[in-house]
Amino acid sequence: MKIAKKDALAWFEFFAQLPDGETLMTKQQEIVYATLAQLEAVVVQRHKQSQAKIPQLKTLKNRTFYVGPDEKFPQGCRSCLLGSGLTAIRKTNKCNLQCKFCYDYDDWNNCEPVGEGLWVIGGTKFYERDLDLLLEIYPKPTGVAYVYLEPFMEIEKYYNIIRKFHDAGIYQHLYTNGTLANEANLKALGAAGLNELRFNLGASNCADAVIANIALAKHYIPRVGIETPMTPEFFAAFTQKKEQILATQVDFMNCAELHLNPNNIVNYWGEELYATRLGYISPIWSREFTFRLQAQAVQEQWDLVVHDCSNETKFARDLNQGVREGKWFGASSYASEFTQIPYEVFLPILQDEEICFLEEEELPAGYKPGEMLY
Repeated sequence: MKIAKKDALAWFEFFAQLPDGETLMTKQQEIVYATLAQLEAVVVQRHKQSQAKIPQLKTLKNRTFYVGPDEKFPQGCRSCLLGSGLTAIRKTNKCNLQCKFCYDYDDWNNCEPVGEGLWVIGGTKFYERDLDLLLEIYPKPTGVAYVYLEPFMEIEKYYNIIRKFHDAGIYQHLYTNGTLANEANLKALGAAGLNELRFNLGASNCADAVIANIALAKHYIPRVGIETPMTPEFFAAFTQKKEQILATQVDFMNCAELHLNPNNIVNYWGEELYATRLGYISPIWSREFTFRLQAQAVQEQWDLVVHDCSNETKFARDLNQGVREGKWFGASSYASEFTQIPYEVFLPILQDEEICFLEEEELPAGYKPGEMLY
């Protein structure tokens, strides 16, 4: 069904007024899916047009897009997209910043603690003494990542774990907002065997102190990169401090397409949003900032990788993870962050007169308001 934009808007205005949890009729669900498909088609066409303007755009076996030297493409992402998956290791449930794009926005005090002396690896809680048993029984993953929320809040607890996995020959990377890094803890991470450190530079709005820590990290850790959700604020701050950031000799920049969940969507109310495969909901401008950075990187010959870590990339990641876990053909954990589609958040893009559906048809009989019986 190639629903017309005016019909999609009329229906979504109706759906937005329904009580929370109300179940739609089958034909109404078809209307919803048709509308989201139309919006996605518009955005996908825009993405293709933007990508066509980026010279030297590369793919990693059709799983993601990037520009820059192949040897600087982050090994952690290769593990994620090509290897045995990326095992997340969780320890710290606190953060020293409050970012509007954070998936735990306004819910930081409710983040469940892991437990004293425990680490969550593959969804299971382990003591450090359990690692020898874990490594003996399981095949070694191609990579692990330390996440959730800000590891530098208690970074001294990480050194022994990192050393253990390093001795086992497992590639490791860690995420940080960079504000608590210093020469002592960066040197200790490098000595423990951390392979890759990723700075969420957008969390500090490209603070000078964090940029300095990126340069400092390059002295002690083999690969240092930036991984940040693409937002207007980050793009503006990066543009202002571009030369300063590039001077750190950072190896890569993972440009994450911002996707929203029930926690952080309140900060993007009124933005024009779309859904990828009825899954992640994102502002239409987020990935566009990635394309602009990629085009600029090629034009100005930046000596780093600019990686388009998009919703499409995350879909490929989940497919790769599924097959590595022995799941059935096509199995993936990729899904919407919402238990029910938030119809009202799509009204701004449907109300935008400059957004035109690529192809429109009249609603079939039985799908017009007043005609639906089931």
